[in-house]
Amino acid sequence: MRIRSRRRRYPSIDRLSGACAADIRRLERTRFWPEATAEAFWHWAALAHGPLRRIAGSFTATRCGIPECGCDPGYFRDHLEEVLHALSKKSARELRTLVWALDARILARAKTIRADAPDVVWWPDQL
Repeated sequence: MRIRSRRRRYPSIDRLSGACAADIRRLERTRFWPEATAEAFWHWAALAHGPLRRIAGSFTATRCGIPECGCDPGYFRDHLEEVLHALSKKSARELRTLVWALDARILARAKTIRADAPDVVWWPDQL
């Protein structure tokens, strides 16, 4: 009998230590689902590095109300924020550095989005 290994749908988050990745996997087993954080990070990075029309345009204007479908980019940032609050301080600090870098890129590219500070929740009303 041949056992097929399950291929990851989303790439793992680069530049995280092994301890932080293990903390995230442990958290996903208890509170979320496998690869939930990698999926949210991938979508948030795609928004940060993708076309500007995704940040401010018709993409954000039509939301179906189902968070998991992907048409509401704030859902993925909400998930990342929830993970940041659930992780240990050290692991959260590691992941927060990467997430805040993406936040800064989104805010720099979209001139119409206002945010007072990186730790202020700005994505639900602005995206």
